[in-house]
Amino acid sequence: MARRKTSSAEDVMDLVAMLPWWAGVLLAGLTYFALHHVAIQPMAVTAEPGQVGAMVTQTLWRTLASIGQYVLPILCLAGAAVSAWRRRERKQLIGNVARSEAADVLDGMSWQQFERLVGEGFRLQGYRVVETGGGGADGGIDLVLNKDGDKYLVQCKQWRAFRVSVQLVRELYGVMAAKGAAGGFVVTSGRFTDEARKFAEGRNIQLIDGTRLRALIKQAAATSQQVPAGPAASAPSTAAPGDTAPSCPICTQAMVRRTAKRGANAGNEFWGCPGYPSCKGTRPIG
Repeated sequence: MARRKTSSAEDVMDLVAMLPWWAGVLLAGLTYFALHHVAIQPMAVTAEPGQVGAMVTQTLWRTLASIGQYVLPILCLAGAAVSAWRRRERKQLIGNVARSEAADVLDGMSWQQFERLVGEGFRLQGYRVVETGGGGADGGIDLVLNKDGDKYLVQCKQWRAFRVSVQLVRELYGVMAAKGAAGGFVVTSGRFTDEARKFAEGRNIQLIDGTRLRALIKQAAATSQQVPAGPAASAPSTAAPGDTAPSCPICTQAMVRRTAKRGANAGNEFWGCPGYPSCKGTRPIG
């Protein structure tokens, strides 16, 4: 998605809006006190020969601090307000999709809302999510996920009338290799071409279409609202003795040991999702 050009003030607000709202409020207070301390410093009335440059620099910094002590905190507070509003919007989006039975529930969203919905869906699955906006020199990556020390890249495509082609999946795979990501996701409200699905097989790229996205959001929303069961109600471990089964990077279920039957890794064990083939999450063993 193309992003419009923004001013420096908007850039500051956007950066603060990526933080939790309380962090933006805290940053506003710290910024005010730091700049106010500089702004109230006494100025030299006269300058000795050789000190004119230092006096001009001091005057410039004091002037900037006098203005910035009010401007920057206001921008930080505005960013905090945007952060709180986006958080509320994400929860509403998740709730609307989780409750709706309509097949076209994703179609009325803007691309910004779609990205926030996807990001919140991953948050509910235990990922730490960074919204990049997809506008920089990062291959169009919209979200960066972190979980259990692994990094995952996400591209969101709010396309209702077009299928996502193999070219976009190839581009994501190249960015994954360049950035050392453990896996990647392409999420769309529409569908994928057969070539795109075939290319993603065996490359730890998960293609999530509109139907699957709705199902994952319903599952994640239901799981987040459940009260954890006691030890007696926990499911039996699917790991080998001495091992702890990791959670699936997609649906968060406890994974099971599998053995590759073909390809370059034939005979090697790996962690696989028990929901395969509907969920193709994998992790290496060791």
